[in-house]
Amino acid sequence: MKVLQLGKFYPVRGGVEKVMELLRDTLPTRGIDCDLLCSSYDAGPYKEVAHIDGGTTFISKTLFRKFGTTFSPQLLSKLREIQGHYDLIHIHHPDPMAGWVLKHSGYQGKVVLHWHSDVLVRPWLYKMYQPIEDWLLQRADKVVGTTPIYVAESPQVARGLRDRSKLTYLPIGIPDKHPNAELVQKIQAKYQGKRLLLTIGRLVPYKGIEYLIDMASHLSDDYVVLIAGRGPLEQKLQQQIEAEGLTNKVKLLGFISDEEKVAYLEACHLFVLSSITKNEAFAIVQVEAMSHRKPVVSTQIPESGVAWVNKDHDSGRTVPVRDGEALARAVEEICSSEAGYHAYADRARARFESLFTIDAMTDRCVEIYQEVLKQ
Repeated sequence: MKVLQLGKFYPVRGGVEKVMELLRDTLPTRGIDCDLLCSSYDAGPYKEVAHIDGGTTFISKTLFRKFGTTFSPQLLSKLREIQGHYDLIHIHHPDPMAGWVLKHSGYQGKVVLHWHSDVLVRPWLYKMYQPIEDWLLQRADKVVGTTPIYVAESPQVARGLRDRSKLTYLPIGIPDKHPNAELVQKIQAKYQGKRLLLTIGRLVPYKGIEYLIDMASHLSDDYVVLIAGRGPLEQKLQQQIEAEGLTNKVKLLGFISDEEKVAYLEACHLFVLSSITKNEAFAIVQVEAMSHRKPVVSTQIPESGVAWVNKDHDSGRTVPVRDGEALARAVEEICSSEAGYHAYADRARARFESLFTIDAMTDRCVEIYQEVLKQ
C-alpha cells in the first residue's frame, strides 16, 4: 500500500503537522509506503526531503500566508504530477489550500479526510471556504475525527456530510519520553514541599488562563501553579496575579524547551487545562501528562473532544468552563488522599497505554486505510 498525506506547513509547527510527521515515520513499520505533500511555512524554493525509510516529503513553494493558510499554487501542479503513484490520499483538515488543491487536481482515488478541527474563523471568511469543505465531506470515503465526540457534534460536519456512516475516529498517539532526572530534581527542589499544578500552552484567550489563576485563590498555600508558555496575554495575566496577591502561588514560566517540558511534566503533581472554547479540540498535552502518570483536571467544552481524552473520574476530573472554584475543588478531590491520588495516577497511565500510544494510533490508522480500500 502506498499513501500520500496532504496537509499543512513544513517544518512542523503545530499539532496537525506533528500528527502527519508521526504517521509518516510509523506507517512504514507496518509495511505502508508513506509520502507527505505540504507547503513551506515561509517563502522558499521547492524542495524534497528523503527519509531513511524511503518516504519523501515534497515541500512546495509558498508565495504568502493569510488567514491561517498558505497560498502555494505549486502544491496543485505537484499533486497532479504524483497522484497516480498512490492507493489513497490522507488529507488533513482544516487546511483550505490543501482542500482546494485536492478538488482541482482531478484525483479519482480513495480519500481519507482527517478532521482535526472545525474551521473557526469569522463567518464571512468561512463562507468563502464552505463550498470546498462541503465538497471534501462528500468526496471523502472516510471522515476521521481525533475523538468520537468532536466529529459527532461538529455543526460543520452535520451540515455538510450526508452519509454519517463515513464517520470514525483516530485518537492521537505520542511516544513515551524520558525526562532528564537532574532537571526534574532541580524543579522539585525549587518548590520543595509544594504540590505543583502545571499547565502548558500559548497565553491566548481560548486557553482560559485567567480561570486557572482564579483557581489558585481557592487553594491552600500547599499548592503552586506553574504556567508555561508565551503569548499576547502574558502581561495582562501577570497583572492579574499581582492584583490578586498570588505572586507566591502562581508563576509564569515563559517559554520552556522540549527537554524542560518533559521534566516539568515529570516533576508536577497534577496537570490542569482551563480552556474555554472548542478551539481546544483535543489538547494533546493532556495525553503527555497521562504518559507521565499524572492525573488531569480539564474542562467540559461544548463540541470539543477534550473531556473525552480526559475521562471524568478515571484519568482525572472534568469541570464546567470559566469556573476557577470548580477547578480548585477538582484538584482538592484528586489530592485528598495519597491512595486516591495514586489511583487516579495509575488510571491516567493506563488510559494513555490503551488509547494514546504511537502503536495504537498507527494500528488504528492502518485499519481505516484497509477499510477504505475494501469499499
